[in-house]
Amino acid sequence: MINKFLKNIGLTDKEAAIYLELLRIDKSSVLNLSKKTNILRTSIYPILDTLLEKGLVSEIKVGKKTYFQAEPPERIGAYIESQKIRLEEQSLLAGEYIPQLKSLSRQSGEKPIVKIYEGREGIFLANEESFGYGKRDKDDIAYFIYPFDLLENLFSEQEIKKSRAQRIRKKIKSQAIYTYSKGERPASENSVRLKVDYKKYPIKCDVSIFKDTIKINTLSKSLSSLVIKSQDIADTLKSLFEIAFDSQKKEK
Repeated sequence: MINKFLKNIGLTDKEAAIYLELLRIDKSSVLNLSKKTNILRTSIYPILDTLLEKGLVSEIKVGKKTYFQAEPPERIGAYIESQKIRLEEQSLLAGEYIPQLKSLSRQSGEKPIVKIYEGREGIFLANEESFGYGKRDKDDIAYFIYPFDLLENLFSEQEIKKSRAQRIRKKIKSQAIYTYSKGERPASENSVRLKVDYKKYPIKCDVSIFKDTIKINTLSKSLSSLVIKSQDIADTLKSLFEIAFDSQKKEK
């Protein structure tokens, strides 16, 4: 479990092995670390350099010899916090650089990009694909079609909030058509929701359309997400959504 935790915070298997070995002793030479961990001595040097950069290991000089020592486990908290700050900084930079990278990539009219994500975590990754990257324009609108009864049964309230977090954080406006047997879902500051009769219009998938990306989550026993990147398909589906939305508003 400890090894898995260290890997989850960004250490490789070998980095974790060396750090744990150093925790067990006062200090160690590279030669001794090699013997204890069965890692080649030539491989240990770059690994120690990385651990030094991460602030998890320190270097000690005793006479002419060099030893290495693990920093206290509490240092891991500081390392995780530094990683969090770095990721937040990179997230801000992403808004600047992703549009530049997109300008180098495929343009509208080319073959659509299709990706499939499996399982619950796959659905959250697909959400990142749809809403987590790039800057938003003030006129951007996200379109949703979903059966809230199914979502409520399959996902916890915390998971539902997690899937909405990126869109809400960026204040992306939204329009939604949904079914729900337990009543109305109130609109929020940046969202407009239209409830339709779940018996007359049975909806089985969770669908979103934003910019050039369409995301379709299947909500059967085997959860999965289909992500399609195509401006032409997205624009067509947005038009169909508007037709359905306007038609239902007139009926009400």
